[in-house]
Amino acid sequence: MAPKFAAPSAEQIVALSTVVVGIGPGGRVSVVNYKGAVLYEYYVAPTNPVTDYRHGTTGIQAHHLASAGARRFSDVQREVADIIRGKVVVGHSLWLDLSVLGIPHPAVNTRDVGLYQPFRNALQATQLVGLATLTWKLMMRRIQDTGRVCSTENARAALDLYRSHAAEWEAAISDGHWPTFIPPERFSRCYL
Repeated sequence: MAPKFAAPSAEQIVALSTVVVGIGPGGRVSVVNYKGAVLYEYYVAPTNPVTDYRHGTTGIQAHHLASAGARRFSDVQREVADIIRGKVVVGHSLWLDLSVLGIPHPAVNTRDVGLYQPFRNALQATQLVGLATLTWKLMMRRIQDTGRVCSTENARAALDLYRSHAAEWEAAISDGHWPTFIPPERFSRCYL
């Protein structure tokens, strides 16, 4: 008999997203609760010299990462790990977020909308579909309209996609059927 999992409550669910600059940890990280309220949102001071701020897509500039509001990477790593511990983490390409943060998380407590098979089936996609495309095609909602990626907007969009199918998703897990594709093997260190 397949193991039964209890569906997580709203208090047990958070969404995570990061936006990074070119070279090592540095950028912006956001965590929102089930209702989309911001729990954590900070710029992260880079640990190495930045070679590309990716102004066109991230909107992150040197003053954001050098300001008093930018957090040290080690602090962000510890604080985000504390927030997500024991929670179900929702996101898109979560392995990238967990990898850049250097935080492992139990695979059973992740809900990656980019890997969710019913979303891929609905779009007849054989490969990973970007978050902006998923949000537009499945919810008729535009994100990243300015051409810039916002970690908070991405976390909320992933959460909205998850919530749109949460009952079916959690029922599949409860029945012992994992309804997502497997993340890339080279990121297995991101999952416990």
